[in-house]
Amino acid sequence: MIFSQKPSPLDLVSQRTAHTEAIANGTGLPLHLDLTLSEALIIGLIRLGVKTYLTVFGHGSTEIGEVLRIYHEAGLVNVYGVRSEIEASHAAAALRWATGEKAAVVTSIGPGALQALAASLAPASNGIGLWYLFGDETTEDEGYNMQQIPKHQQGLFLQLTSTMGHAYSLHTSGALPTALRRGSAIVDHPYRPGPFYLLLPMNTQSAWIPNFNLGELPEPHQISLGAAEGDYVKAAEWIRQAERVIVKVGGGGRGAKKDLQPLLENSGGVLVHTPIASGCIPYTHPHYMGVSGSKGSLCGNYAMENADLLIAVGTRAVCQSDCSRTGYPNVKNVININADTLDATHYNHTLALVGDVSRTLAKLSEALNSLIIEPSLEEKVDKSEWLSECATKKYEWQALKAERERRPVLDDEYWGEAVLTQPAAIKIATDWAKKHGALCFFDSGDVQANGFQIIEDDQPGRSFTEIGASYMGFAASAVLATALASQPFYALALTGDGAFTMNPQILIDGAEHGAHGCILLLDNGRMGAISSLQNDQYGQAFATWNTIHVDYLAWASAIPGVLAVDGGRNPESLRAALDKAGEYPGLSLIHVPIYFGPDPLGGMGVYGRWNVGNWCDQVQALRHKIGL
Repeated sequence: MIFSQKPSPLDLVSQRTAHTEAIANGTGLPLHLDLTLSEALIIGLIRLGVKTYLTVFGHGSTEIGEVLRIYHEAGLVNVYGVRSEIEASHAAAALRWATGEKAAVVTSIGPGALQALAASLAPASNGIGLWYLFGDETTEDEGYNMQQIPKHQQGLFLQLTSTMGHAYSLHTSGALPTALRRGSAIVDHPYRPGPFYLLLPMNTQSAWIPNFNLGELPEPHQISLGAAEGDYVKAAEWIRQAERVIVKVGGGGRGAKKDLQPLLENSGGVLVHTPIASGCIPYTHPHYMGVSGSKGSLCGNYAMENADLLIAVGTRAVCQSDCSRTGYPNVKNVININADTLDATHYNHTLALVGDVSRTLAKLSEALNSLIIEPSLEEKVDKSEWLSECATKKYEWQALKAERERRPVLDDEYWGEAVLTQPAAIKIATDWAKKHGALCFFDSGDVQANGFQIIEDDQPGRSFTEIGASYMGFAASAVLATALASQPFYALALTGDGAFTMNPQILIDGAEHGAHGCILLLDNGRMGAISSLQNDQYGQAFATWNTIHVDYLAWASAIPGVLAVDGGRNPESLRAALDKAGEYPGLSLIHVPIYFGPDPLGGMGVYGRWNVGNWCDQVQALRHKIGL
C-alpha cells in the first residue's frame, strides 16, 4: 500500500500489518516507505537488535503503543505491560546484565517518565545499556501539556535526561536516524554502556513521513580498543620492586579472568574486588582476598591497608569501594588500567594505561615476563611474606564465616523467638543457588552488604548486586527478566522487607508474564543497614523500623499463580522451602523472619571507612594526609 498522504486509522493498521508480514516472511520492506515516525522508530530499533519492550502506557505514548501492538502480534517484538516504570527499568536492566539481551522501557509523559528516569540510576551506575522511550510535551507549544514540567520553558525534560546521561528529542521526524545512531553508541558502548533517553513529543509520534529512506537507519557496530599505549617497562619495574602488590578489580575487569590470573602469579600480588566484580577469579584462588571497601572483608581490607602498590583494573573507585579514597594509606604508586581516561587518572602518583582491559593486562604480563633487570636496578623483591600474611587473614575470614554458620539462630526481640541470622540465611540460599544453577540478585541494604561478603563465586555472572545506585526493589523486579529472556534461567532474588515493599508489583507482573524464580524475603521489620549505621554513628536507631508484623505470605498468596512458602526459623526449614520453591514452575516467595540486634554473629562486620555522617571529619582528614 502506498499513500502520499497520511491514511485513515483503519488503512494505517492495514499498512502496518502489511509491513510486518513483509518482514516476517523474509521478502523485506522496500528501500523507500511511507510511514509514521513511531513505526520508523520501531523498525530502526529492531535493526539495532531491540525486540523486548517493557511498557507502562499512558496518554503520552498511545501512538507508539499502537505500533508496538501490531508488531507484537506479528511476533517481531515482545511487549510486556507492567505496573511500575521503576519495575520496568529494573527488569530491563537485569535482562541486559544477566543475558546481554537488549530492551527498551516505554513510558508516558511526566510522572511515569520521571519514575523511569529515577530507576535508570541503576543501569547508569552499573554500566548497563538500555533504551528509554519517554512521551513528551508537544512541539507546537499550544500551552501546558498535562503532566509536563509546569514552567514556561522549552525542553525541560530534555535537560533532565541530559543531566542523567545522553538524550535526544525527536522534535523533527527527519532526525530519527541521527537519534538512533547516537543512542546505539551509548547503549552498545563497548566499555561504558548506559541508558539513552529518547523523548517522543506526543504530536511527532504520529507524524507522517512520506518516502522515508530505510537505508538511513543505522545498524549495530562492533567496536573495541586495543591495548593501552604506555610505559610498560616502568609499570613492570614498579611491580617487581614493590613489596606488597594489590590488584583491585571493578566492573570493567570482571570478565578478564584469563589475564588476571597470570598477572597475579607474575606480580606476586593479591586480588580484591568491588561487589560488582564477584567471580572475576575463583574464590579458592590462593591470591584471592575477596571484596574490599567500606564494608569489605577482613582479608580484603587488610590487603588494602597494607599494600604499597595498587594495580587498579576497570574500577571507578566509588566511595564504598575505596573507603572514600582512604583505602590505600601505604600505596606509593598506582598502575591504573581503564578504558576511561578520567577513571584511569583518578589517583595521584598514577601510571595510566588507557585501553582495553584484557589486552592491556596481557601486555603488562608480557612486560613482566620479559623485563631485563639493569645492573642499576634492585633485584626483584620476594613477595612470599606478603602472600603468607594475606593467606593468614583469609584463613581468619573463613573462620569468622564458619562461626556464623555454626550459630545460625539467635533470639530476636522483634519476633519474640529465635530466628535465623542474615549471614546464615544468605549462606544457605547462595549455596542452594550454586547447587541448582540459579542466578542470584541482591537487593540493597543489609541483604546486599552481607551478601557480597558471603558469596564465593567461581565465575562472573552468577551473582548480581546492584551496588552502583543501591536501588531498593531492584532484586525482586529483576526476577521478571526470567520471563523476558530468550534462554530460560532461574532467578533467586534476595531482598529485605524494606526493599521488597518498594517494588512489590513483581508479584502481579511475574505471575502474569510467567516469571520463573523465587523472592527470598528476609524480614527483620526494618531497614537494617540504616539502623545499624545509626547505631554505629550515634548510638541510637531512629525512624528506620516498624512495630507491626506484615503477613507477606498472605500477600503473596493473594496473587493467583504465586507460591507462598514459609521459610521457617532454622536452616532445615529454609532448605526445605528453597527446594519446594525450586520445583515450582512459576514465581514463588519465601518469607523468613530474620534477627536484628547487637550480637556480632547477626552480621558479617565492617572493616573499612566511609565518608558519611559524623565520620566525615576523620575520614576526610585521613584522605588529605594520605594525599593519594
